[in-house]
Amino acid sequence: MEQEEIKLMKGNEAIAHAAIRAGFDGYFGYPITPQSEVLETLEELMPWETTGMVVLQAESEVAAINMVYGGAASGKAVMTSSSSPGVSLKQEGISYIAAAELPALIVNVMRGGPGLGTIQPSQADYFQATKGGGHGDYRLIVLSPATVQEMADFVGMGMDLSFKYRVPAMILADGVVGQMMEKVVLPPMRPRRTEAQIAEQCPWAASGKDGRKHRNVVTSLEMEPDKMEKNNLRLQERYREIENNEVRFQEYFTDDAEYLIVAFGSIARICLKAIEEARAQGIKIGLLRPITLWPFPTKEIENLSKQVKGILTVELNAGQMIEDVRLAVGKDMPVYHFGRMGGIVPNPNEVIDALKKHFKI
Repeated sequence: MEQEEIKLMKGNEAIAHAAIRAGFDGYFGYPITPQSEVLETLEELMPWETTGMVVLQAESEVAAINMVYGGAASGKAVMTSSSSPGVSLKQEGISYIAAAELPALIVNVMRGGPGLGTIQPSQADYFQATKGGGHGDYRLIVLSPATVQEMADFVGMGMDLSFKYRVPAMILADGVVGQMMEKVVLPPMRPRRTEAQIAEQCPWAASGKDGRKHRNVVTSLEMEPDKMEKNNLRLQERYREIENNEVRFQEYFTDDAEYLIVAFGSIARICLKAIEEARAQGIKIGLLRPITLWPFPTKEIENLSKQVKGILTVELNAGQMIEDVRLAVGKDMPVYHFGRMGGIVPNPNEVIDALKKHFKI
């Protein structure tokens, strides 16, 4: 039996190690705090000498996402990473990749905004990631890690889901998870796919005719309205399939909960500590942590709303996920938001105080 490889590392470093081990063909990025360690670690590990993985620092975020577009169009497993302002610059390319029905992995280690904002952690890119930050009707599969272990695990998972549905995937991590250090069990090595395996898995890839009579063309452009509508309808059907099959979440203390907290990322961990302290005071609170921010665990939150008196969303923003929670439960269930901005991370006592205030406990 192969022995587990346990390391102590940052979340950003775990992303880099996992990318090599997942068999990625290429990484194209640009440094920006608080995710620069992804690129730095890949450069230190020099995978081009071991697996043959390409690691390239592009001249800008725009260049990086278009390199991902090109690599994905040829059927390669490719990724990029950035932080909030950089991801905003990538939005046109992300929309093109989604429209061209290409697999790709984008990592966003969120920092505070708007604008250049701060280098401190945030969760204010929820709308951008889950509602389609670029133009057009498209979706990304959005995974939200709460631990360094999940940062490593979600790299391979994100790419597998992206190839399965030909929909780009995003790891949406807040700056806390990117920068904190924890023990992590690194995933086993997966070899990069051969050209023959790529041709079999990706018959749509623009990688030369290779004996075919026709030439594959990858594009997001369609001038005929009827054909463009069919393209959109095909995408919407695929998104419904993802909603039906790929919702992921975790529940804590929900069996007897009278109140429910919904939180994602590092804040869910703070909320879990708050729940333990509140239960010691006799207040029965449960937690639902969405792991996929899209597809969102709408049905699960709706079901839990039938047993609780109210719901509090806790986010490092002014209130974004709360809109999806309210859509899930309807107008009859009281739903409130508590959050901090500017890079300030709340402590468990603040969460308990907010819940007591809103629900008059």
